[in-house]
Amino acid sequence: QLVESGGGSVQAGGSLRLSCAASGYTYNRNCMAWFRQAPGKEREGVARIATGSGNTYYADSVKGRFTISQDNAKNTVYLQMNSLKPEDTAMYYCAADFFNFQLSQQYRNWGRGTQVTVS
Repeated sequence: QLVESGGGSVQAGGSLRLSCAASGYTYNRNCMAWFRQAPGKEREGVARIATGSGNTYYADSVKGRFTISQDNAKNTVYLQMNSLKPEDTAMYYCAADFFNFQLSQQYRNWGRGTQVTVS
């Protein structure tokens, strides 16, 4: 199970930190990622972390502004979002899987999302 939190409303240039708390079998969480979906747009991958190695990967649109990290003791993955822009407004979802699907839509475990609004 994946539960996101930390969303909210912020002004452009501000920051938010999203959290994704995971429970259940750990083998399903070898790779965890954040996705987002804005109204009227397709869901897109934002950032991915390999939980074993800590290796990260980012979409070009957020590179240098967003940071994905993890706290293995808390079974939690974070997305630190800085220098937020209105175009970052979206529902943000956490995803996990055994396989590394990078930022594709193939992840089999999804949270329900947390809303981020940048004005």
